[in-house]
Amino acid sequence: MTGSAERRAVFLREIGVGPVWQRRAAVPPQQHPSTEFAVEVSQPAAFDDMPIDMPPLALPEMDKPVARDVAVPEVSSMDWGQLQSAVAACTKCGLCTGRTRTVFGVGDEKAKWLFVGEGPGRNEDLRGEPFVGQAGKLLDNMLLAMGLKRGENAYIANIVKCRPTDETGRDRAPTAVETAACMPYLERQIALIQPTVIVALGKTAAISLLGLDAETPVSKLRGTVHRYADRPLVVTYHPAYLLRNMADKKKAWADICLAMTAYAGVR
Repeated sequence: MTGSAERRAVFLREIGVGPVWQRRAAVPPQQHPSTEFAVEVSQPAAFDDMPIDMPPLALPEMDKPVARDVAVPEVSSMDWGQLQSAVAACTKCGLCTGRTRTVFGVGDEKAKWLFVGEGPGRNEDLRGEPFVGQAGKLLDNMLLAMGLKRGENAYIANIVKCRPTDETGRDRAPTAVETAACMPYLERQIALIQPTVIVALGKTAAISLLGLDAETPVSKLRGTVHRYADRPLVVTYHPAYLLRNMADKKKAWADICLAMTAYAGVR
């Protein structure tokens, strides 16, 4: 086993899933690989005591609208700098009133892999980066098991760029109005990145990208290679969900294997 394969096996054991994915021949159109495992998968490891390697959170200054002396282009024609400035100054929905920072996205701007979640939580709102905390740690471990790394051939974004909260200040899913206001930014990010495969992390990301009814469960969308802008899209569980339902990590790894098979078939 090579050094790279050994590292992948270590990370697979850490997140409690397996086996190590091996590239197979490209899957013909309209056929999807089985997500059944041929070997027994060990029980998921607990995450309660997982160390999180990140600097202490500090409350940053709130994003402020940027003054502009020139005409602002349409979102669909913006470059990266213009798009990031537009997001930081956005007031298209009510989420702007409660944010600390907008959470634009992070990663390789020419990545082959795009991972899309729901929206920022408290830690993400403070840091301005998606998927931090325990859910982010789990996502990073999944990337490493795939031979990827945050910032290297992977980009991570959310459906909405500001944290949605309820009247008690707790996180919630974004509304249809909030999603509609923010989707042009994500659509432009996808157009700029030109990813080979998109992985939708959770229900909100899946139904928003696929244009489905809000009541569609993730379980009905798993196990199939969907299409978004003529590229493969695979649906799996959100890392935060997996931390609460660790028995489903095996299913999530099957979804990742499906995505990697789709990637091998089109690259």
